[in-house]
Amino acid sequence: MSKYENYVEVRESEIHGKGIFASVDIPANAHILVIQGEIISEEECIRRENEEENVYIFWNELNYIDVANTQKIKYINHNCDCNCEVWDRDEESLWLVSSRDIKAGEELTIDYGYEDIYANCGCEYCRIETDAIP
Repeated sequence: MSKYENYVEVRESEIHGKGIFASVDIPANAHILVIQGEIISEEECIRRENEEENVYIFWNELNYIDVANTQKIKYINHNCDCNCEVWDRDEESLWLVSSRDIKAGEELTIDYGYEDIYANCGCEYCRIETDAIP
């Protein structure tokens, strides 16, 4: 467990539905949350994504980690100009790490990193990039 885990709370998000927010200032490169859940196979990941529309699955280069039944990390929203990154931890988990200083009250976000998300992303960065295309 990280010393910041108890300072992450779920609230309504302006990005989408619910999100996770820092209740204290968090410095850059701080380990915020351990990302862990049910370890599933690639086949089960594909099935859950297709049949259950499960979008709460992380991959750590070894395992698929389904976080649908977690209390916090499943609410992390996408932002192209995110303030967190996902780092390797061990075979069955990952770390959520701050990529810059985060102020209390700020929503924690990551770049989901897959093509489909960018078409529907409404973040300020995407609006700027889209507006710049002739």
